[in-house]
Amino acid sequence: MKKIHLLLLCACLSITSFAQHKTENIIIVTLDGMRWQEIFGGVDSAIMNNPEYTHERDEIKKRLWTDDAAERRARLLPFLWGTVAGKGQLYGNRNKGSLVDVANPYKFSYPGYNEIFTGFPDPAVNSNDKIKNKNENVLEFINKQNAYKGKVAAFSTWDVPPYFLNKWRSGLYVNSDQDSIDFGSPTAKLLDDMQKLAMKPNGERLDLITYTTAREYLKEKKPKVLYISFDETDEYAHQGKYDYYLGAAHAEDGMIGDIWNLVQSLPEYKDKTTLIVTCDHGRGDKIKRQWRDHGEKVEDAAGIWIAAIGPDTKPLGEISGGEQLYQRQIATTLAALLGFDFKPAHEVMKPIESIYK
Repeated sequence: MKKIHLLLLCACLSITSFAQHKTENIIIVTLDGMRWQEIFGGVDSAIMNNPEYTHERDEIKKRLWTDDAAERRARLLPFLWGTVAGKGQLYGNRNKGSLVDVANPYKFSYPGYNEIFTGFPDPAVNSNDKIKNKNENVLEFINKQNAYKGKVAAFSTWDVPPYFLNKWRSGLYVNSDQDSIDFGSPTAKLLDDMQKLAMKPNGERLDLITYTTAREYLKEKKPKVLYISFDETDEYAHQGKYDYYLGAAHAEDGMIGDIWNLVQSLPEYKDKTTLIVTCDHGRGDKIKRQWRDHGEKVEDAAGIWIAAIGPDTKPLGEISGGEQLYQRQIATTLAALLGFDFKPAHEVMKPIESIYK
């Protein structure tokens, strides 16, 4: 009799746990090198008013500036502050004591992306060279699970993601930079033509092409996990073009809002999808031109941010204070959202519980 009661109890607990877990799909988006300062404060007036950095100051001021910081950030990033802030969570406003940092010492792209997806700030990952990542990443781990095999895909503007995701070992579908767009959608040929013919101001395809390709893939192939990697914010910051940097951030926010609205219109995704938005590294402060830069010698470049919205993420809005969070916790959080425990051969940290339960 006791065994029967125990089995019934276990069954009830299992059903309760399953009922509470609603996320079946994940979309993760990264904005390369996007500073937390603009995420939480909008346009920086000191940089905006410096003619070395902002050639279209009057236009930027007209469209994006206001003395009120809350309104200013909402003008720059209307989806993050109009939807995510109301229904999700935003971490990383250091002015309010919410600290999110990279754990790797290098504070640039490949080490950051390795940390995001493997959960391991590997000291051996110390360059942006096209080296196949030896560390298992959470996307390939998810791709090995029965319900997710062949249902994980990544799209990037930069041409290095195939390496940090090691598509050759992981078996992930990764479409980056000038890769052919040929996944069978009626619009794939048009997108491929646009990619080849469009101007490439930074030597790689436009973020808009990356996004529309990912969106069409989602509509055609219905992946359960989709990663979209934008790059223009980092490129324009390095070039010292603050107006272009802001324009890229505003456009990327619009694309994120567009993909969110799309998944909420599709029965396979509606109320079953969690969206995570973050970045690979921060940047320096405006002092000594460091807003353009990042790397080991730029202390402020360790500061990043995380935004999350989905059926298992409580609507806590902008987080103040709380525990110190790290970029490396994103990998285990992605797995936990789907009910998995990501335990690769290398060391990982606990997931961010407030995001997934």
